[in-house]
Amino acid sequence: MKKENVTIPVNEKISISSVWHTPNDYARILIIAHGAGHGMTSAFISQLHEQIAEKDILTIKFNFPYMENGRKAPDRPLILETTWQAVINFVLEKTQIRPEQLFISGKSMGGRYATHIAANTDLALGGTIIYGYPLHAPGKTDRLKNEHFPQITCPLLFFQGTRDTLGKINLLEASFSRLSSQPTLTIVDGGDHSFKLLKRLNKSPEAVLTELTEKTSQWIKQH
Repeated sequence: MKKENVTIPVNEKISISSVWHTPNDYARILIIAHGAGHGMTSAFISQLHEQIAEKDILTIKFNFPYMENGRKAPDRPLILETTWQAVINFVLEKTQIRPEQLFISGKSMGGRYATHIAANTDLALGGTIIYGYPLHAPGKTDRLKNEHFPQITCPLLFFQGTRDTLGKINLLEASFSRLSSQPTLTIVDGGDHSFKLLKRLNKSPEAVLTELTEKTSQWIKQH
């Protein structure tokens, strides 16, 4: 396994950090974007990054510009999407893989904007994976962030907790009717938006992460 820190240019003024875990032999690549409140060094992103790479998938994580510069407020949507597209273009050029071998993913905000890229790209991506889709603000279930779903054509994998206050399971499943094909939904029983479980379930965070890793890598290798 090779670990490499790579700087990726977004435009003439902005560059961001990324970390690449490259197995000795791989046929697919996964890019992981962080959520709004924590950067690519968060425990969740870091562990997911390392464990999926161990499944012989080249795995890349990166920072959005605001996190790179130590700011708390996320960048404007245009910057988030521009950054995502710059990372994808850089990875395709550096690795020379086909788009269908490339999978994009993210936690919460990072996953939401991965779906925006999937909805607006001409590339035939291998698939998009979302860890906790932020379908709505807490308590505001009348304003759903699914208007772009009809434009998504690549395969989708959702991981969603039953206690997620930003994405109620029933509303997420109802939103799937807007998609051109049925996605794969893995429900994390008792999990909140960060996949933390109720103590009475007696299941460790490590066990949850292992389950996410296993199902992610299996799904990627099936597509």
